[in-house]
Amino acid sequence: MTDQAVTASADPVHAFIGDTVKQNDVVLFMKGTPDAPRCGFSSLAVQILDHVGANFVGVDVLQDEALREGVKTFSDWPTIPQLYVKGEFVGGSDIVREMFNAGELQTLMADKGVPLGEVEA
Repeated sequence: MTDQAVTASADPVHAFIGDTVKQNDVVLFMKGTPDAPRCGFSSLAVQILDHVGANFVGVDVLQDEALREGVKTFSDWPTIPQLYVKGEFVGGSDIVREMFNAGELQTLMADKGVPLGEVEA
C-alpha cells in the first residue's frame, strides 16, 4: 500500500476527497455552490469553467470544517478554491485564470479527454 493510500484510508476526509476526484472528471472544491459562490475567487473559477463549457462538480467546503481543512492538506495547497481535472490537482483561482487566459486550461482538458460544451459568447 502506498503512503497516500494509507493516509487516505486512515483519514475519512481524505478518502472522501480522493473518491470525489476519481469519480468525477472535473471537481472544484469551493466556498459556496456553483449557483451561489460565497467568495470572489470561487466565483471566478466557476465563471471560467462555465465559459469553457466544462461539466464540473462543485463541492462546498463551507459545509464542513474538516473538509475545508482536509482539502488543503490533501493537495498541500493553502487556499480555496481548488480545481481537479481527471484526478489531478490543477491549482487555485489565480492558476486557473492564468491557464485560461493562455489557452492552457482548455488544452489540459482536451488532452485529458474532458468534453467541453459550447463556449459562451
